[in-house]
Amino acid sequence: MSTATKTAVFAAIIAATAPAAYAQTRTMPETQVAVSSHTIQANEVRASKILGSTVYDAQNRSIGSVKDIVLDKSGRVDNVVLDVGSFLGMGGKYVAVPISDIRTDNNRLTLDRTKEQLQQMAAYELENPASGAGTSQSPPSGGHLGR
Repeated sequence: MSTATKTAVFAAIIAATAPAAYAQTRTMPETQVAVSSHTIQANEVRASKILGSTVYDAQNRSIGSVKDIVLDKSGRVDNVVLDVGSFLGMGGKYVAVPISDIRTDNNRLTLDRTKEQLQQMAAYELENPASGAGTSQSPPSGGHLGR
């Protein structure tokens, strides 16, 4: 086989395998979410406005404040964590209520429960040392929202 033929065969092999070598595979599924509007709507509330907001009962009494918002693995709001019973950050506890239980009335958050009912609920821990959930670092396994 001549040098020219060997070179041509080598070039053909390289050309045939090059697209496979340079092909990239997607590790993330392509998701497309249609945004219906680029302006906040009347039936929407920004999370930054909810955090720290006072929550009122049906009789317009302050029953706590929003400490945090907890998302599930798919990115949907799972619970709203309320700080109940504290005075100047002392002596209270956190409880979790479903986001569906909280209503917005006249730019205020309302919940159809009394402060006493919230104080009788089980305390909600914002950090889980056993799994690493809720800490500022990602847990040892997982840690990827939506996967």
